[in-house]
Parts: sequence; structure tokens; C-alpha cells
Amino acid sequence: MASGTLAIGGLSVSYGKAVQALREVSLVVPEGAVTAVLGANGAGKSTLLRAISGTLSFHRGAIEAGEITLGGRRLDGLHPAAVVAAGVVQVPEGRRIFGRLTVEENLRAGALGARDRSGTAAARKRVLELFPVLAERAKQRAGLLSGGEQQMLAMGRALMARPKVLLLDEPTLGLAPLMAERIGETIAEINRQGTSVLLIEQNAALALRLAHTAYVLEVGRVTLSGPADELAASDEVRRRYLGVGGEEELQPEFRRPPTLERWAG
Repeated sequence: MASGTLAIGGLSVSYGKAVQALREVSLVVPEGAVTAVLGANGAGKSTLLRAISGTLSFHRGAIEAGEITLGGRRLDGLHPAAVVAAGVVQVPEGRRIFGRLTVEENLRAGALGARDRSGTAAARKRVLELFPVLAERAKQRAGLLSGGEQQMLAMGRALMARPKVLLLDEPTLGLAPLMAERIGETIAEINRQGTSVLLIEQNAALALRLAHTAYVLEVGRVTLSGPADELAASDEVRRRYLGVGGEEELQPEFRRPPTLERWAG
């Protein structure tokens, strides 16, 4: 397995004894790829990212079965800081920036624990090239940024840790369409530069345009998976996640007969 491949196998997660949030979920984020996960609210998408990032216990959740590996190395059971050190960094839903700190201080926080100063400097240079507005706002308190700028900062802070895999939880939530497209373009550029991405995104048209492969989660189970362009052409996905007439939102190359893998429920 490639050193940057993130693999989830047979993952089951519960919150207490009453709520089973994930049921035998398996998926792969190949090294250098964008993988999207679609699903309605409550399908288990955020739980999946919490399990990968090691933050489930903060929400009183626990892994019951399965494993999570990066390049063959087990991540499940590790402290969140160890997951970050291994190369997997999450940008949570809602951005979670430090509003009272400056933009520059937020970026520095993303590199806490890094020992390679030259690597940190290179990461900062990369972030400011991806998000030039952060250089312009470097001394400004982060809480005064617009929603789109705060999302850029949250992503930039995560990139300061130089991840192999970036976990994005609803990065365009609450953003105007133009800003959402800008964030999407930047995600594509981050991936072109070599960072793998696991994308949770309710804007299905955008997610499928960015992704190489995609999975559909329903009530904690993977029910559909395949190449993103084939999912985008699926009548079921178009009807349930793209809306009536959703095909015209897609690029022409997405419109071809699907050969999707349906998972046994």
C-alpha cells in the first residue's frame, strides 16, 4: 500500500449504547486523490472524520470494530496529536479558528510541535500563495474576517502541519456561491500539489466535480461507491443529491452510463 493511502476497513462507531453511527464502513483515499463522501444530515459523515482524526472521545463516541490505516500504519486508538504527526489533519465543520488571535498567530498554531523550521517556513509560503488574502490580513484578529476568509484560514492552519491527507468537513457550508467556488478551486490546487483530500460536502455537484472517487453514506452505511464522474451520472445520485435537473450543473464528461458498485445493506 502506498505510504500516503488512507484506508478504513469495517469501521463501526457508536455513541453510548443507544446510537450506532457507523456500521462496517470501508473506504479508501488513494495517495494523491480527492475522495468525496456524500450523505444527508445524520448519515455519519462527521463521525467518520472524528474517528479518523482521533477526536471521537471528545464527543463520547467509540470505535467498536474495524481499523484505520495510513500507508499500513494503524491510526485508530492514537491520540489526536499522534494522528496529526502521522500526517492526517482535519479542518472541522464551522472552521473553529481562534477568533481573538491574529491571522498570523492562527497559522503559527497549526505548526505547533514542528521541529523542522525550514519545513514550517515552506508550509507558510505555500499557505500564503494559496490564500494571498491571509498575508494581507496577517495582523488582523481572525474573528473579524469574513466567513470565506475564516474558512481559508482554517484550511491554511491545517496545511501548516504539512499533512499527507487533509480531512475537510463541509468547507463551503454557509458561504456565498462565488466564495464556495473559490474554495473548491483551492481544494483542487491543494490536491494538485500532492496532498490527498477526504472531502465531506453537502454541495454534491461541487464535491463530485472535485473528487476522483466518491462514496454515499446512508444511516451509517456505505450504500454506493465508484468513480466520481460515474456517481455524478447516476440517476439515483442526481435525484437524491443534485436535485431535479441537476445534470446541467455538471461538466459534460460526467454524463455517461454509470458502472457503480452498490454495497450490500
